[in-house]
Amino acid sequence: MRYVVPIGIGIAYALLLSLVREPHRRRLNALMVAGAGAAYISGGGLGGAELAFTALVTYVAYRGLESWTFIGIGWLLHTAWDIVHHLKGSPLIPFGLDSSLGCALCDPVIALWCFAGGLSARELLRRARRPATDRGHLVHDSVRALGGVKNANGFRS
Repeated sequence: MRYVVPIGIGIAYALLLSLVREPHRRRLNALMVAGAGAAYISGGGLGGAELAFTALVTYVAYRGLESWTFIGIGWLLHTAWDIVHHLKGSPLIPFGLDSSLGCALCDPVIALWCFAGGLSARELLRRARRPATDRGHLVHDSVRALGGVKNANGFRS
């Protein structure tokens, strides 16, 4: 159960937040990842590294105000930070010894949803029903969000 529940929480988070209309959904998620970046700041036990990590995630969250890809990156950064704290023995919730592990399992689920564009539950179902040949645009959208790629003429697409 200690592995299944956090994944369920990540799914529930995505489903609940998918009820918020765009662009508010993206902006709210950027705020959430910024808050998650500061979760350990008062007792994570890594000293100045806690402040440096918070600054990094704050920048990524700021970029996430306009980009689902950056929000996904922020959740993956937080996943890595959760793993560090779990291994170090500094849990997110002091009385919940596996809380950092749980967070490290939950956050990638949220990141996957963000990399898919933070779609509403209805949009996710609609895309899941499409033929596989129509789903390639998800990768294209993520590349475009990161600045695109240069085509043969040197222009970004």
